[in-house]
Amino acid sequence: MQIYITFGLYLLIILSIGFYAYYSTKNFDDYILGGRKMGSFVTAMSAGASDMSGWLLMGLPGAIFLSGLSEAWIAVGLTIGAYMNYRVVAGRLRIFTEKYNNALTLPEFFAQRFPRQKKALKIISSAIILFFFTIYCASGVVAGAKLFQSFLGLDYSTALWLGAFATISYTFIGGYLAVSWSDTIQASLMIFALLLAPIMVLLHFSWDDIQNALTAKSALTNIPYSNWLHNVSGIGVISALAWGLGYFGQPHILARFMAADSVASLEKARRIGITWMAICLGSAVAVGYFGLAYFSAEGIELTNAETVFIELTKALFNPWIVGIVLSAILAAVMSTLSAQLLMCSAAITEDFYKGFLRKNAGSRELVWVGRGMVLVIALVAIAIAQDPNSKVMGLVSYAWAGFGATFGPVVILSLFNRNISSKAALWGMISGAITVVAWSPLMRFLGWIDLSNLYEIIPGFLMCSFITITSSLFAQAHPKVIEQFDEALAEYESRR
Repeated sequence: MQIYITFGLYLLIILSIGFYAYYSTKNFDDYILGGRKMGSFVTAMSAGASDMSGWLLMGLPGAIFLSGLSEAWIAVGLTIGAYMNYRVVAGRLRIFTEKYNNALTLPEFFAQRFPRQKKALKIISSAIILFFFTIYCASGVVAGAKLFQSFLGLDYSTALWLGAFATISYTFIGGYLAVSWSDTIQASLMIFALLLAPIMVLLHFSWDDIQNALTAKSALTNIPYSNWLHNVSGIGVISALAWGLGYFGQPHILARFMAADSVASLEKARRIGITWMAICLGSAVAVGYFGLAYFSAEGIELTNAETVFIELTKALFNPWIVGIVLSAILAAVMSTLSAQLLMCSAAITEDFYKGFLRKNAGSRELVWVGRGMVLVIALVAIAIAQDPNSKVMGLVSYAWAGFGATFGPVVILSLFNRNISSKAALWGMISGAITVVAWSPLMRFLGWIDLSNLYEIIPGFLMCSFITITSSLFAQAHPKVIEQFDEALAEYESRR
């Protein structure tokens, strides 16, 4: 009973935040970016929570549980990528999006930055966001369903709808303010839970006991769980580290930078966010590693490796703490899913509805269209997530690669290279998306199996960069575009 009370209290708090944000949302700018008034702590926590998702508490521990520390290379790549995203992109993007007609979304920024292909860039970038984010949202719905399934003993279909409803409700009501404020609570819950679980295992077993349990398990499976390089090729390490490239193109993370109140707050947010991230990723690896030792020593077999954190929590903690920790898992799912739903809503409302159908639409009308789009995208994601065998890790991996390869190079070049032309940005974006989708099937068709295992983000990122840069050599940017870039850059330098 204590578990249900704690869990229910968490949901009540999140819904209350949604209603409070509802009354603080005055216009569409507030609904999508919170009026660009987020401080450093909220920016850091919101960026981290919206980034990590159920993958942090389910996908990564599950991968470590199955294969050992050889799966931890992803955590290394992500930490490096997140740090570079703060250093390279965050400050410039905050100022540039404001200077370019107060762009509220990434497609709108691309359209303003590269005006000669304004309509095409809006359509293509918005379509890419909807395609990959719908898959990404499905991963969140799957993670939430697995949590409710394990926690409440529900069948998968019922758990699917219950988990989705919990997130959709406060995103629908409160928009960006609700998402950001709740993310701050959710990020705090996540780090608390991830730190507590490995400590509890160490209180039950000594380090020698853990190593003995892992040795015994290794003898049965022939997997050296403590070896970072087991069954990992050079391509495997490069692919894992390349997850870091994805940060430069993730719309829901970049939106956190766009919503910050100043460049100075982003400097503080970087220190807070990277510290939080390093602790959370390290703890998630420890959960999978220690969880494997614990269940091996206890002679318990898990049918689903991605539930290791849930089952470890239920085995080690008293019911009150279990409720808090399970709330943290739901927090991870809800924080990312809500951010993704909001970005899809923004893409449809700002870039399609207002951009092409109702150019004179009022702010209140846009807010309600945005809320309607949250429901539509959520229903599509639920439809994709109907398969109970869906893997959180696989869905996240594909969508992450899609955004990183499609938008990442264009975002970086648009902020640093004044000579990038509109056509170059458009064709670079298209080539990145096509490469991600076609890479693995094409490599398998050609019989190049090793290359088919190369993470799609690498060839996609390289192709997008190559096409964008080389195309600009043949189609120079317009003088007015260069002039506007120089003005935005000067504004950034003055605010640093």
